[in-house]
Amino acid sequence: MSIMDESELHQLVNQLSLTYFDKPFTDSVVFNHRLRTTGGRYLPSQRKIELNKKYLSAYGMDEFEGIIKHELCHYHLHIEGKGYKHGDEAFKQLLRNTGSPRHCQALPSVRNQHMHEYRCISCSQLYKRRRRINTSKFRCGRCSGKLKKEI
Repeated sequence: MSIMDESELHQLVNQLSLTYFDKPFTDSVVFNHRLRTTGGRYLPSQRKIELNKKYLSAYGMDEFEGIIKHELCHYHLHIEGKGYKHGDEAFKQLLRNTGSPRHCQALPSVRNQHMHEYRCISCSQLYKRRRRINTSKFRCGRCSGKLKKEI
């Protein structure tokens, strides 16, 4: 797969915007090589979309287009003055209407990081965390039971 430059990226984003939203994308889109755990982000104050190029090389064009559509949902709702955040109903509805993913897959380098596992003593709910948690301070979110570190 050839390396995409930012003018080709802007063309792709504009094409997806016209196809799925019937509106042009007129603002800035760039690759941000510093993004580590997310496929992209929308910066409302700058009206700018930043995308993680690693997702294009790791998962291919289909996953990358899904990330772009997700960020375009944030973009178009923000411009229209509607709720553009993840918890807003307008955002969730637009994701469904355009077939955009709610979350992207974890990168292989991030997915293989050491995980801490905790299990509820009462209901056996399993919790996987990258960071350790204080089991005397935190309880199960399902039943409020005590958590135990899995070995």
